[in-house]
Amino acid sequence: MTIEIARATDVAGGEEILTGEALAFVEELHRRFDQRRRELLAARHERRERVARGEQLDFLPETRSIRERDWRVPPPPEALVDRRVEITGPASPAKMAINALNSGARVWLADLEDASSPMWGNVVGSIRNLRDAAHGTLAFTSPEGKAYSLRDDLRRPTVITRPRGWHLPERHVLVDGRRASGSLVDFGLHSFHTARQLIENGHGPYYYLPKLESHLEARLWNDVFTFAEAALGIPNGEIRATVLIETIPAAFEMDEILFELREHASGLNAGRWDYLFSIIKVFRDAGPEFIVPDRASVSMTAPFMRAYTELLVKTCHRRGAMAMGGMAAFVPNRADPEVTAAAFEKVRADKTREAGDGFDGSWVAHPDLVPVCREVFDGVLGDRPNQLDRRRPEVEVTAAGLLDVASAGGDVTEAGLRDNLSIAVAYTAVWLSGNGAVALHNLMEDAATAEISRSQVWQQLRHRVELVDTGRAVTPELVRALLDEEVERLRADVPAERFTAYYEPAAALIAEICLSTDYVDFLTLPAYELLE
Repeated sequence: MTIEIARATDVAGGEEILTGEALAFVEELHRRFDQRRRELLAARHERRERVARGEQLDFLPETRSIRERDWRVPPPPEALVDRRVEITGPASPAKMAINALNSGARVWLADLEDASSPMWGNVVGSIRNLRDAAHGTLAFTSPEGKAYSLRDDLRRPTVITRPRGWHLPERHVLVDGRRASGSLVDFGLHSFHTARQLIENGHGPYYYLPKLESHLEARLWNDVFTFAEAALGIPNGEIRATVLIETIPAAFEMDEILFELREHASGLNAGRWDYLFSIIKVFRDAGPEFIVPDRASVSMTAPFMRAYTELLVKTCHRRGAMAMGGMAAFVPNRADPEVTAAAFEKVRADKTREAGDGFDGSWVAHPDLVPVCREVFDGVLGDRPNQLDRRRPEVEVTAAGLLDVASAGGDVTEAGLRDNLSIAVAYTAVWLSGNGAVALHNLMEDAATAEISRSQVWQQLRHRVELVDTGRAVTPELVRALLDEEVERLRADVPAERFTAYYEPAAALIAEICLSTDYVDFLTLPAYELLE
């Protein structure tokens, strides 16, 4: 075997998870599928370059027959028939996994991607926690002696695991000296250690697939699933996948993505924050009509966002797939009743819109919000488990509608620029410390929202955007000055040792990628090289 594992023995759980058989399975996945993965990543760059040269994104003429034909994905398995409320969060540490499993949600999205910092201990710990959760043995005792365990007096959520996206490497796993795919490491270790037990529990291994940009990337996942089922000795079709439509290219290929997954398809999700990030990234050097205003001013009722979500519901229900809503970023603050009341009101409004549009369920990021989302969907669904019968024939979405970013309205302000710089630094610092999700200013921030923040700064610099509240143009000098001021504000709230260890390198990284003339595709790629 030519697979190498760095730090296999000095990470908690390594001897249980990084077994010879498990690593042989990961190695086989790498040998069969990694070259295609790399070719598809190259194809992403080629398409982006064509857009930069003026080619317009549109529905693919070569797959028109797939969009026009009448076909459906398999019916959802019993464990995925009712998904009215899903809670999202990392699978490590164990405390957070237990809280999610005890939340009362119908589904837990166990996130190994945007809400997780890929420290090696987190990667291995997540798989161990998910294995123990499948066996019903997950437990944790804090250093203070507080015990956490799975409750037996309520229905535990169905677990859907989100592996890392195709673009992310895993530097601790090398095959022939080359870094393995984070996607294949996460999927391989998780399916190897949990698939049979999950099936015995009454549901199969289920996955959320992030960051896809084409149906060919979905085809690769389908081939991975088919091979894994045969290799692990589980029935074909037990693995089911829900795809996050969180890139603008994927929005034009929803039918094709479901078609490529075939018997493994379960649904699509409106991954709204990464979707905004993708729009900025793809059209970063296009005309001013693609400049996205302050993030806080871009609502889901903006026409271009409505086009995206309504197309998703229509596509899913036409094909018999579940349509899942996105995450409202507002979170309660148990120490501040006013903040909590405002969060409940905003989340309720967001979920009311989604339920009214025909979504079958939606996401929340905090256990206290589970009852809010459930109440809203209960009011629309009643005794029905979902809204698959609501086809939305009145919806007609064009390429122009999906690309009408100017319909967002809103302005670019210095206050928004400051927020972007502060959030990008603060989130990156927390990520470097090993935590992938953090509440900042009563909003749940993860890698997707940090990507929006730093990408907006780059786009505004590229176009020398004028800030409406100050009249100043966004220049490198202004960004450096505002960044310095925001970093000093953060310094006042952070212990000196923590600031030096995490905030200083985070600030240096954000300055580098925002001020660079070349756009960095993913913040998490250079940040990964700074992780311990």
